[in-house]
Amino acid sequence: MTDAAFLRCIQPDCAATYELSAEDPFCRSCGGLLDVAYDWNRLPVPGSMHYFATRWATRQEPLDHSGVWRFRELLPFAVTEELVTIGEGQTLLQSPDVRALGLPLEPGRLHLQYEGLNPSGSFKDNGMAAAFTMARKLGRQRVACASTGNTSASMALYAALTRIADDRPMQAVVFIGEGKIAFGKLAQALDHGARTVQIAGDFDACMRRVREASQRLGLYIMNSINPFRLEGQKTIMYRVLEGLGWDVPDWIVVPGGNLGNTSAFGKAFMELRELGLVERPPRLAVVNAVGANTFCELVDRRGLRWDGGAWNRAIVDACYTEGERRAGEKEIALPHGRTVASAIDITRPVNLPKALRSLEALDGVVCEVTDEEILEEKARIGRCGLGCEPASAASLAGLRQLLARGVIGREQRVVCILTGHALKDPDVTVGYHTGKRTTDEQSKPASRPAVLANGPVQVADDLESICRAIESLPWK
Repeated sequence: MTDAAFLRCIQPDCAATYELSAEDPFCRSCGGLLDVAYDWNRLPVPGSMHYFATRWATRQEPLDHSGVWRFRELLPFAVTEELVTIGEGQTLLQSPDVRALGLPLEPGRLHLQYEGLNPSGSFKDNGMAAAFTMARKLGRQRVACASTGNTSASMALYAALTRIADDRPMQAVVFIGEGKIAFGKLAQALDHGARTVQIAGDFDACMRRVREASQRLGLYIMNSINPFRLEGQKTIMYRVLEGLGWDVPDWIVVPGGNLGNTSAFGKAFMELRELGLVERPPRLAVVNAVGANTFCELVDRRGLRWDGGAWNRAIVDACYTEGERRAGEKEIALPHGRTVASAIDITRPVNLPKALRSLEALDGVVCEVTDEEILEEKARIGRCGLGCEPASAASLAGLRQLLARGVIGREQRVVCILTGHALKDPDVTVGYHTGKRTTDEQSKPASRPAVLANGPVQVADDLESICRAIESLPWK
């Protein structure tokens, strides 16, 4: 660890600094979130992003093979010998046919950053490589998270493979809400040996309890409130630039849940611009699901802004209080299973201030999309050969909306982030194609038939019937 790296409060009027080993992710002076910060004048920084292309020639080395640590000069909070990797970040930028997706973009202007190719099947592995590096450096033996699925799967995998004293793996503890995790993701956490604690409540309740338990038991929190998680997630943007020949796109479109990626992407480009490695940042679009639309509500309808760090906490408090009251009137937890996109079914995003900062720095916008729009885009992406979880498809649904509104132009270069693999939540996929699905509120059926439904055809156990059924199938 170098003293050129430290923790710093994100609030400009505070900017208190702490050692990297500080226990709490919040500032002790003002309660603000902490960033990992660097004194770049004391660190060796490449003069160009092209420098990192040379590491493709040395990919037999584990750190250069890692899609996180081959950019280690841009997250230099630990020395080389301390870095944890299991081969994360082997993701490539995909260029689908915009005609197949029915998007009014010029050919070659859309790119999909498919993070489902990570070892645990989601983007979370980027952040875990960095967070586990810090956990091991600090000598931690137990890690914990609140999770709707992907975080628990990734944390459990890294814990199983990160050795501590006596060559034992770390112990992973997962907090999940009642009935609030996709089985595909829960199965990973269980298989990798994580201990699971299921509580009566939603993700927000789990997040509160994991923080309380960590203070009492010394658990190291692996949610994106951990600033080192965001350091690893910055590298998704570096790989996007790498895939574009180090050119900056016009737009990055990302699903918004706990807003970790939103925060990390903004930080990545703020630092690259500070270092002179890019001339301009892209614009940022953050997409909420209608059922978990806190960020959209706060930014678009209540006018919340970063405002140079003077963001209005009263607006946030009022929004949360009103949400609790509405939830109480409906006699449900706030909010509980409001969207099929379980990975972004979060209504009190812990990284809200950092996300507001990213919106300001990257001239960002926020929008919201329905479950039906998400599922239809998911099916379209599947026809292009990329299987993604529902939350991933929110980025395409948001792009379609922003194109229709004229916010994004058809000639602009757009990168949509696909955050996780299709097998993370197969029940939702099968439900969409077979008609056994629900929309934003679980008690309501879908308002219209699935446009791209591709369910099985029922036929008798008879060759003639089978052949007639096959010949009558439409060509899709």
